[in-house]
Amino acid sequence: MAKKYYEQGADEVTFLNITSFRNCPIADTPMLEILRRTSETVFVPLTIGGGIKDTVDTDGTRVPALDVATMYFKSGADKVSVGSDSVFAAEDYYHAGKKLSGQTAIETISKAYGKQAVVVSVDPKRVYVNKPEDTHHHTIKTQFPNSNGQTFCWYQCTVKGGRETRDIDVRQLVQAVEAMGAGEILLNCIDKDGSNSGFDLELIKDVKASIKIPVIASSGAGVPAHFSEVFKKTTTDAALGAGMFHRGEFTVTQVKDHLRTEGFLVRQFEVEI
Repeated sequence: MAKKYYEQGADEVTFLNITSFRNCPIADTPMLEILRRTSETVFVPLTIGGGIKDTVDTDGTRVPALDVATMYFKSGADKVSVGSDSVFAAEDYYHAGKKLSGQTAIETISKAYGKQAVVVSVDPKRVYVNKPEDTHHHTIKTQFPNSNGQTFCWYQCTVKGGRETRDIDVRQLVQAVEAMGAGEILLNCIDKDGSNSGFDLELIKDVKASIKIPVIASSGAGVPAHFSEVFKKTTTDAALGAGMFHRGEFTVTQVKDHLRTEGFLVRQFEVEI
């Protein structure tokens, strides 16, 4: 599948190891072999997410996040994506008065491999309020009120694939991980995921205004026009599609052809050049 997307012109390919290292030694996890084989035929950056944290192997041995990342890099990954662990690290960062510990996954990996090798995957969801004063979190006035007519909302960060919420907003999170050394934000949206209704432009604008590192817009893409829309209406640095490609509804080639017709410069696959 990764090779297919590469040949269609994908600029990067992202893998999410949703089972992490369950029931098998870390060094033997199937994702390592998948990366090795993929890197032999796919020549664009490969990002891998899932289990990038301090962990314990099946034999009880403690394995630091840096060692986990190193296994992925040696198997062909160009970047690693840190998810839930970044939320917990951000909470600790604020509890410590915005002081860096030097021990987080983001800090240790970026120090060893550079900021460009560390992506933070963010999974926020909207929380509506009557007025900004009803919460201590950063709010926006949205053009999309909820069923109760509330027009203000804040973006609450989640962990464990969106199953658990935390008392930290998306601005707090991205600013904290930027300070830790993250090089890029993969900005998902729980409300938009699987909707095929387009990206959450308000969320993207809010995050882009709060940090300097690149942002990849994700969640909600259903048709090629959603990509031109996000590039026209926000300053996002990239956009990610998943379901629309996996289901075979559209190809990466069709999206890039659409972007060309809309006046965007896009990278061509090597055989086209």
